[in-house]
Amino acid sequence: MDKILPGLAVLSIILVIFALLWLGWRNRLRRQAGVVQLPEVPRQLSPAGITAEGQYVATTTAGDWLDRIAVHGLGLRSNAELSVHAEGVLFDRQGKGPLFIPKEALAGCHQESGMAGKFVEKDGLVVVNWSLGSHSLDTGFRTRQAADKKPLLEALQELISAAPQADADSGK
Repeated sequence: MDKILPGLAVLSIILVIFALLWLGWRNRLRRQAGVVQLPEVPRQLSPAGITAEGQYVATTTAGDWLDRIAVHGLGLRSNAELSVHAEGVLFDRQGKGPLFIPKEALAGCHQESGMAGKFVEKDGLVVVNWSLGSHSLDTGFRTRQAADKKPLLEALQELISAAPQADADSGK
C-alpha cells in the first residue's frame, strides 16, 4: 500500500501535465485559425534542381522561433525531402503531407543553429523565410548530409533572386 499511493500520485501528475499540453496546443490552433490554407502542389512540377533528405523542423512566425504555427501540421517535426523547383520549394514531409512554397512567396534563406526546440551546431539549419497570406513565416530544415547544405542554400538563393517580388510588383 505504501508504494501504490505514491505511484498513483505520480501518474496523476503526469496525466495533468499531458492534459495541460493538449489544452495549450488546442488553444494555439484556435488562435491561428485565421492562417490561410497552404498553397497546393502544382500538378506539373519541373524537375528538381536539387534535392536533399533531412528533417523538417517546424514553421514559426518570422523572427519568433518559439511561436510554432500549429495549423496545417506546420508545427510538427518530421523526416522530409526538400526539393527546389523552378515553381518553388517542396518539403515532402513523411506522414504530414507536402508543404509547397511558391517562388513568389519566398523572401529569403539563411542558416541558423536552432529554432522551435531543435538546436544543433552553428549554422546547422537551413531556414527559409516566406509569406503565407499576411503572415511572414520561417521554416527550418536540417539536411541529413552536411555536404548538401551549401548547394541547397545556393539553389534557394538563385530561386529567390529570380522570383518576382510582391513589393516590386505593387510599386512600393
